[in-house]
Amino acid sequence: MFDATTLDAWLAHIEDLHAKQIDLGLDRMSLMVKKMAIAFPTQTVITVGGTNGKGSTCSMLESIYRTAGYTTGMHTSPHLIRMNERCVVNGREVSDERLMAAFREVEEARGEMTLSFFEYTALAILRIFVEEKVNVVILEVGLGGRLDAINTIDSNAAVVTTVGIDHVAFLGNTREKIGWEKAHIFRKDCPAVCSEPDVPTTVLEKIEELGAKRTVAGLDYRVTVNADTTFDFDMGDTSWKAMAEPALKGVNQYQNAGGVLALVTSLQDRLPVTREEVEEGLAKVRLTARFELITDKPVPTVIDVGHNPQAAEVLRQNIARSKVLHEKTLAVVGMLADKDMESVMRILKESFDEWFVASLTGPRAATKDQLAEAMRAAGIEKEKMTTFDDVASAIAAARSQAETILSPNASSAMTDAKDTVRIVIFGSFVTVTAALDVFASEGIKR
Repeated sequence: MFDATTLDAWLAHIEDLHAKQIDLGLDRMSLMVKKMAIAFPTQTVITVGGTNGKGSTCSMLESIYRTAGYTTGMHTSPHLIRMNERCVVNGREVSDERLMAAFREVEEARGEMTLSFFEYTALAILRIFVEEKVNVVILEVGLGGRLDAINTIDSNAAVVTTVGIDHVAFLGNTREKIGWEKAHIFRKDCPAVCSEPDVPTTVLEKIEELGAKRTVAGLDYRVTVNADTTFDFDMGDTSWKAMAEPALKGVNQYQNAGGVLALVTSLQDRLPVTREEVEEGLAKVRLTARFELITDKPVPTVIDVGHNPQAAEVLRQNIARSKVLHEKTLAVVGMLADKDMESVMRILKESFDEWFVASLTGPRAATKDQLAEAMRAAGIEKEKMTTFDDVASAIAAARSQAETILSPNASSAMTDAKDTVRIVIFGSFVTVTAALDVFASEGIKR
C-alpha cells in the first residue's frame, strides 16, 4: 500500500491514480462510502450546488452555525493555496497530518479501484467529519449535481445558488439543462433552497417531482436591499428588518445571504439560531478572492475568481459600484481554455482601461495568445492589451503602469493629475492562486 510522509507526496500520488481529471458518476463513490462506513445519522448535512456563489454560501452557513455554538465541518473546492483549505473543522483548516491519516484510510479501503482526485480527497474529508462528530456538515458540490461525488451523501437540506452557463461539455449548453443537473441535490421532504429569483423551470419541476420543500427567492422568500446597505429578509412568519450588510463584499452577496437565511429559517426546528447569531456570523465570515481587496501597496489590488459569464456580470457591477472619480482600472487576467472567454470579455470590455493578459499553466490553460484572440473578438482594442508568459510578469507590468499613472510627471495620454488607479486580478482560480504566490513572496498575506 502506498504511504508517504508529506502532503505533497500524497497529492502527487492521488493526482496520478485516475486517467481522467473529471470523471462524473456515483458508482465508485457509493462503494467507497460503504467500505469506509461514512454516514451522518444524527448530524445535519447541508449540500450546496450552483454555478457561482457556492463558496460564499458555504462560508456564511459555517460562520452562522459556529457562532450559534454548533460544531461544524465544511468541505469546499477547489483550494487556492493549500489542500487543507478544503477541510475546515470548527473554523480551522485541518493539519497536514490529519489529512494524511485520512488519505491512508482511503488508500486501504480502495484496493485496486482508481478514484479521481476529487473523489479521493472528498472521501478523506468526509471521513474526518465522521470522526470529529461535528453537528453540522456543509458540503460544496464539485461540478453539477446529479453525478457529482458529493451527491452520494444524502442531505437534510440543499441550496442551489445560481444557474449559469458553465462546464457545458458535462452539464449541457442551456440553463434549463444545467439547472436540471443541479436540482438532483435536493431530497424528498427536505428544504430545497434556490437563491436566485430567475430559477429555470426544470429546477422547479425537479423539486416537485422529488417532493422536496420548495424555498425559492422571489416566490417563497424575499430580500430587499436598503439605501443604507442594510437588507430586509422576509419568509413566512420570519421578518428580519435592517440586517447588517454581509462582510463579504459585492452586490451578489445579498442574494447569497438571502439563500443562507432561507435555509437557516427552514432548519430552525432542527438547528435553532437567533437573529443576533445570524448577524454576527455574517459579520465574521471571510472568503478569499471574492472581490477581495488583498493589498493597497503599491496600489489597491483586488482579486476575484470570476471565470464565467455570470460571474463576469457580478464583477462588472462590483467594479462600477466601487469606482471612484478619475480612477483608472487595470486588469490582470488569465483564463482556462474551456471557459467561454469571449462572452466574459464582452461583458467586461468597458470595465478596464488597460489589460495585462497572462498565460496560465496546466492542461486546461489558455495561452496569452488564445485569450487575446477571444478579447479582440469581444471588441477589446488590441492597443489596450499587453501579453505576458505568466501571471507574475503581468502583475509586475500592471504595477509599473499604475506607478506611471500616479506619477506627477507622467505624460501618458491616459493620465490626469487627479488620477487614482487600482488593479483587478481575475479570470480563474489558477490566476488568483498565482497572484497569491506573488503576494506571499512579498510578505503580503490575508
